[in-house]
Amino acid sequence: MKEELFVSGRDIPNIDPYLNIWHWQIPLYLFLGGLAAGILFFAGFYTVRGKADKMQATVKWAPLLAPIALVLGLGALFWDLKHKLFFWQLYTTVRLDSPMSWGAWTLMIITPISLIWVASYMKEMFPWWDWKFDFLNKAEAWVIKNRVGIAWVMMVYAVILGVYTGILLSAFNARPLWNTSILGPLFLVSGFSTGLAATILLSKDPKERKRLSQIDLIFIVIELFLIVHLFMGFLAGSQTAIEAAHLFLGGPFTVTFWVFVVMLGLVFPAVLETLELLGFHVPKWLPAVLILFGGLMFRFIMVEAGQITRYLY
Repeated sequence: MKEELFVSGRDIPNIDPYLNIWHWQIPLYLFLGGLAAGILFFAGFYTVRGKADKMQATVKWAPLLAPIALVLGLGALFWDLKHKLFFWQLYTTVRLDSPMSWGAWTLMIITPISLIWVASYMKEMFPWWDWKFDFLNKAEAWVIKNRVGIAWVMMVYAVILGVYTGILLSAFNARPLWNTSILGPLFLVSGFSTGLAATILLSKDPKERKRLSQIDLIFIVIELFLIVHLFMGFLAGSQTAIEAAHLFLGGPFTVTFWVFVVMLGLVFPAVLETLELLGFHVPKWLPAVLILFGGLMFRFIMVEAGQITRYLY
């Protein structure tokens, strides 16, 4: 017979219930926001560098996904709201100390920018396209003339959007798993990696895919470094931080995180991309799909696990 000594009622397992108030809508929103940020950043990056003609999928075709991802993400976020009729109140004030305020205004700005970016390439991508109205043709001409300036603005807001998806969680001080400054950079790097993966899927140019794979490998290495650093920080922290880490180190999220996120979502795609760069034949869709899957699973696991963690009373 196993005997246990409880010195406090707080030591009894499950004595403190937890409440899951964030469901599938929030991790889906975080994933789509990071995906759009990655796509828009590299579209602007290669435009600024003057390589738009060599990176057709990156600059022209992949950005078609960005406004779709942003609208779907906002739809998921709206679905999650309990008081949907009052969402507009987020836009009646600006609070620099509120991640929600930063996110609301960033999305308000970057969504129309992504639409404008796509609209400026419509005639190049679809020769039959006609705007019908003269003022739209004039607006298109102005955007094309100032495309580099718009690209700079788009890149800045893409970085803010990518970081915000992580800061949104890290601002919750009551959740030890989320209460770390690593989440902002980690979600940014993960979002950029998923954006590159989506672009690779759309690209038909071997040289473009090779360049994007090289960049993606760098982001995967950085993401793995940040994940290791995340757990090292937890294990060197307070008891609550250690308990948060143990959810992934022998706890209920160990298999799902290390298999689906780290192995299938990061390590295996990195190996495949390395083999492809070395000249081996690898299906171009496989590493990209795995990276997208890993990025989605990462957000679902972090949101779910974070709501379980708590500080001791």
